[in-house]
Amino acid sequence: MSEDLKNLIGLSRQELADEIARIGEQPFRAKQLWHWIYHQGVTDFAAMSTLNKPLREKLAEHFVVARPEVSRVQTSTDRTRKWLLRFADANEAETVYIPEEDRGAVCVSSQVGCTLTCKFCHTGTQMMVRNLTAGEIVGQFMVARDSYEEWPSPTDGGRLISNIVLMGMGEPLFNYDNVAKAMRIIMDHEGISVSKRRITLSTSGVVPMIQRCGEELGVNLAISLHAVTDEIRDAIMPINKKYPLAELMKACRAYPTNNARRITFEYIMLKGVNDTLADARALVKLIDGIPAKFNLIPFNKWPGSDYECSDMRDIKKFSDFLFEAGYSAPIRQPRGSDILAACGQLKSDSERIRCSRLKERVAAGIEDEEHAPIVG
Repeated sequence: MSEDLKNLIGLSRQELADEIARIGEQPFRAKQLWHWIYHQGVTDFAAMSTLNKPLREKLAEHFVVARPEVSRVQTSTDRTRKWLLRFADANEAETVYIPEEDRGAVCVSSQVGCTLTCKFCHTGTQMMVRNLTAGEIVGQFMVARDSYEEWPSPTDGGRLISNIVLMGMGEPLFNYDNVAKAMRIIMDHEGISVSKRRITLSTSGVVPMIQRCGEELGVNLAISLHAVTDEIRDAIMPINKKYPLAELMKACRAYPTNNARRITFEYIMLKGVNDTLADARALVKLIDGIPAKFNLIPFNKWPGSDYECSDMRDIKKFSDFLFEAGYSAPIRQPRGSDILAACGQLKSDSERIRCSRLKERVAAGIEDEEHAPIVG
């Protein structure tokens, strides 16, 4: 993409109108462009047939409609699909499509790398590089749409890609402004038009931003909880030292919910750490009064990890206890683990492969053309 051309993906409606005004065009043109970019999914101005030819040529002189570059695509035996996406500065992140029977969700990253150091997460062992822009976040979803040929935007009932989960690389509430801008673009009813009821933001517990997210976006909230005491959560999720459980639960109780829209508490099952029936009882007590459901996640082992997955019989007992207490508590089936697309595995494989290629080039005396460090 030429550095002289501005990418229109990721601009708000007002920003798009401002750009159109800057080149001397009328405001209604911005609405037409919005439709072509986000409803039709068109990337070539020449294909925007409701615009006259001189305008199409003028737009092409100033702008592009550019997705992130697809560096690699992998499809799992269970139909999970993972894209390694490269951005304009050569940094990369991963995006995953998780299929269900007749629809599925796109798992979107919000940062290159991660600022958190959750001990059970492979992504968290990789350095933070930068926040993703609104355009790079929206672009991930558009790449998935391209892959499944879901343009123009179908109605909700006919969508293969029906949901978005902000559960990829990074902590979305540490990049709130860009995430919020991207979600407003995605929710816009004249474009991509994904309902806020079909968007879930997962946070490790950035307490000050949870209220703002609820007030401004109103999307579904998921909390990466994983422990029922501050002592254990401090050890496996250092962010708990800054925002302990009492503060986190207070923020959850204030989040806009109802019986139809509950907060999801994600709970990774770690053998001998958080998986006893006593933990399950404490969990029910901890979230008392919060419209809640649980997502029990068998731990995905990765090289160098000190943890083991709980025995399946213990996970089942844990799940049964929560069900009997009146909560939905399914055991998440690992998806895409054969392509390292499962929970906590994002980016690790792509980084390992790239480092291997780099070593091969250096050994052969070839200068590294990929100068920007890709860490995640």
